[in-house]
Amino acid sequence: MKAVIQRVIRAEVRIENTENTDNTEHSDHEECRSIGRGLMILLGAAGDDNISDADWLVRKIAAMRVFDDENRSMMHSLTDIAGEALVVSQFTLLANMRKGTRPSFDRAAPPREARPLYDRFVKGLSQALPGAVRTGVFGALMTVTLTNDGPFTLIIESPR
Repeated sequence: MKAVIQRVIRAEVRIENTENTDNTEHSDHEECRSIGRGLMILLGAAGDDNISDADWLVRKIAAMRVFDDENRSMMHSLTDIAGEALVVSQFTLLANMRKGTRPSFDRAAPPREARPLYDRFVKGLSQALPGAVRTGVFGALMTVTLTNDGPFTLIIESPR
C-alpha cells in the first residue's frame, strides 16, 4: 500500500453525490467531512497488497513523530497530540508513467480487492488514535482542500 501523508492545520473532503445532475458548485447534494490539526492521508492499494500491509501502515502512521514539541523538534505523534486524520482512497497513487504520456494503473488493486484493505486501514487507524478519523467515500468523486502545515509531506509504502 502507498500513502501520501500531509501534516495539516485543517483539511476537508467534499464528496460528490452521483445523483447530482445540476453540476452546481458546493450544492446541497455534496457532503463535506473535515478535520482540524492532524494528518491528511491519501491511500492507494496495489494488486499484491494484503491485510498485513494495511496493518503495518496503521502502526507506522499512528506512531510517526512528525509534530513539533516546544523546542520545534519533531517529537510528537498524532496520538500524542490527539490529532485527527482524514483518509481518502486514491488509486492514482499507483500510476505508472514510465512509458508514454498516459498513466497506466495496472499496479492498482481492482476496487473489489482495494476496498477491504481501505476499510481495514480506516478501522485500524480509528482504533489506534484518540482523535477523530474521517474519510472520503471509497470510489466516489471528491474534492480535497487542505492547509498544509510546514509544508510537510511524506510518501510511505508498505514493505513488500
